[in-house]
Amino acid sequence: MRYISTRGQAPALSFEDVLLQGLATDGGLYVPETLPRYTPEDLMALRGLPYDELACRVMYPFVEESIAEDDFRAMVRETYAGFAHRAVAPLVQLDANEWVMELFRGPTLAFKDFALQLLGRLLDHVLEKRGQHVVILGATSGDTGSAAIEGCRHSEHVDIFILHPHGRVSEVQRRQMTTVLSDNVHNIAVDGNFDDCQKMVKASFADQSFLEGKTSLVAVNSINWARIMAQIVYYIYASLALGGPHRSLAFSVPTGNFGDIFAGYLARQMGVPVQQLVVATNQNDILHRFISGNHYETGKLQHTLSPSMDITISSNFERLLFDLYGRHPESVVQFLKSAEHGAVSLENDRWKSARGLFDSLSVNDERTCEVIAEVYGETEYLLDPHTAIGVEAARRCRRDATVPMVTMGTAHPAKFPDAVTRSGVPREAALPEHLSDLMEREERFTVLDNDLATIQQFMARNWRYADS
Repeated sequence: MRYISTRGQAPALSFEDVLLQGLATDGGLYVPETLPRYTPEDLMALRGLPYDELACRVMYPFVEESIAEDDFRAMVRETYAGFAHRAVAPLVQLDANEWVMELFRGPTLAFKDFALQLLGRLLDHVLEKRGQHVVILGATSGDTGSAAIEGCRHSEHVDIFILHPHGRVSEVQRRQMTTVLSDNVHNIAVDGNFDDCQKMVKASFADQSFLEGKTSLVAVNSINWARIMAQIVYYIYASLALGGPHRSLAFSVPTGNFGDIFAGYLARQMGVPVQQLVVATNQNDILHRFISGNHYETGKLQHTLSPSMDITISSNFERLLFDLYGRHPESVVQFLKSAEHGAVSLENDRWKSARGLFDSLSVNDERTCEVIAEVYGETEYLLDPHTAIGVEAARRCRRDATVPMVTMGTAHPAKFPDAVTRSGVPREAALPEHLSDLMEREERFTVLDNDLATIQQFMARNWRYADS
């Protein structure tokens, strides 16, 4: 399988090269030239498989030209053996035909673990084969950083630099990153917001001359195709658990960067019966404004109780645009250029095509806390603020009550104690045993100005083989 750029001016690459490349050289994002397709009979044959085996079968067509099947299966099994629930992604029922899929049973308590624990193993495999050392650069609004660090901290072939907005992630999120003291882990707290961090990551990938040709950058943000690939699996897993392929499902997905919900879109393109995808956002509502009203315009970033969605520029939206424009890269480039100068809209027929599948809702902090309290009162089940936004969007946007609605539970509530406290729920959100001493662990991070040259100089000086 080959991968092509959404902007059409970069060479088609193999999976191995896409894994290491991240962002395409033309600034676009890589997508497969074609997708595997499932018939109902194909899906029936997958029912009842344990998560790791399903994951191997779903993902292997994307990597088969680069990795031997036995090697890939071993990586996948090792990845999901580290999750704290045997089902890996258990479904919890909230009401008749209403479910939460718990995607926070991995080591860092967030859905990012599904992809990033695998990504570290994929990188080790490829870099060992090539005899290379690389520098990972990522930006995080909270969860990507800790999951990437956990996945890569043992690698001899990787240095990892994670940018997070200083003072704008929860204390648990920050400590999950900054208490990892491995020599190859570098945490940078940027005096800015997530969008500032993400812009500097993209600029660094576009011009890597600051590394003087001694190494190259690899992406862990969802611009890296491997992230999307791994997330497709749990949509298929949910479908098969709740009646697929003979029954359609609806999904509500808390999202800021559009990567997780784009994986659901791809699952549908591959033949999984998905009737509806609900984009659930906080007050940073660029995606909601587009889905609900065909109005795409960046706004001022607002800091909320759901910080992992405090994003105003959704990188993976470009991958959807590519399909909405019939895979015509010149149109994607023109849309994005126009968006740099103000509000932009799609042609009405293209927007209506998106609306055939997608709905959306924006939920403020006050209502988020109310939902946490309401669901706890109904079920004694404790939601984190991101999942609470997903539940509210699921209930408000649901098209058909006979179709099972699954909200993606993207994080453990213990990561966001402020939201739980403000909800008034008479229960503390306790960290699981393996993180019970997190607040006593030593921290290490560097606060830097919101300046690209400063960030790049720090990286050039501090990766392990900088002087070689």
